[in-house]
Amino acid sequence: MGIFEIDGSKTDAFVNHFEKMMSINLTEIKITVIIPVLNGAATLGELFAALNRQTVQPDEILVGDSSSTDESVRICKDNGARVLSYARENFDHGGTRSALVQEASGDIVVFFTQDAIPVTRDALENLLRALLADEKTSCAYGRQLPQNNATPIASHLRLFNYPAVSYVRSFKDKNKYGLKTIFISNSFAAYKKDLLQKVGVFKNGLIFGEDTCTLGKLLLDGYTVAYVANAAVYHSHNYSLPEEFRRSFDIGVLHSSEQWLIDTYGSAEGVGAKYVRSVFTMLYKERKFFQMIDCLLRNTLKMVGYKLGRSFTKIPATIRPYLSMHTVWWANNK
Repeated sequence: MGIFEIDGSKTDAFVNHFEKMMSINLTEIKITVIIPVLNGAATLGELFAALNRQTVQPDEILVGDSSSTDESVRICKDNGARVLSYARENFDHGGTRSALVQEASGDIVVFFTQDAIPVTRDALENLLRALLADEKTSCAYGRQLPQNNATPIASHLRLFNYPAVSYVRSFKDKNKYGLKTIFISNSFAAYKKDLLQKVGVFKNGLIFGEDTCTLGKLLLDGYTVAYVANAAVYHSHNYSLPEEFRRSFDIGVLHSSEQWLIDTYGSAEGVGAKYVRSVFTMLYKERKFFQMIDCLLRNTLKMVGYKLGRSFTKIPATIRPYLSMHTVWWANNK
């Protein structure tokens, strides 16, 4: 069965939870898989092959394509997906996903990104069973494992953020976990559609982090989130030094724009400091001394980027897009 945590502590309640999960008849549940796509031909074939091997098959697959210029649309249609097209300049992390949810016929909507590949045949099944085991669970997200080409630093980040221990968290866990309470990723996540619609689905106009903001609202409404370690996808990024800066800048912009997240759940600095200690310990133990220098540069850039993002309104509007990974967003949010 493995280890399971409820409200942040290891408990024998996992036995009852496990029995509930396994008793669910998934054939009675209608499932929609949703995949936003932009020039994803390099990975979409592998994703669909993995989806076709799943022990539970979705009733429909919706793809939101942002004007891809490669073979993405053909690959999706060849694999039975319904493709909805959007102008690239109009893509919005929250708004586009919300529009796709409105098109979904499923009771459950499962989000993938185009480069998140299920590891096992029962990944989707395990995610759905965890979601449906408790009526208070509004959403569930899976583990992300590093891809074969992941650098040691990229690998460690995935293992740090996505441990081998499953858990269920609620609003009261904010006192222990702070902002980490609302950690989630739409790279592989499932939601009960009625509860998602109850909080307005995903907010439009965010630079990114639509999943985090929605989870924050769901927990405030008294629902819980399940992290499912035995529902895993391969998904990682080998960011360059400038990309590390830009991504952290965007996180700072999100936290500044959505100050209520910090006010409600706490700051992000504590989580960042814990990660820095963890990655440096790993590199030292493995005697990767040169990479410790690289890691120091990365985390310095991330800290500076985040601080600048938190104060982005003080930066000239013409400069902000050059500090960000989401340059199109700035054109629509001047």
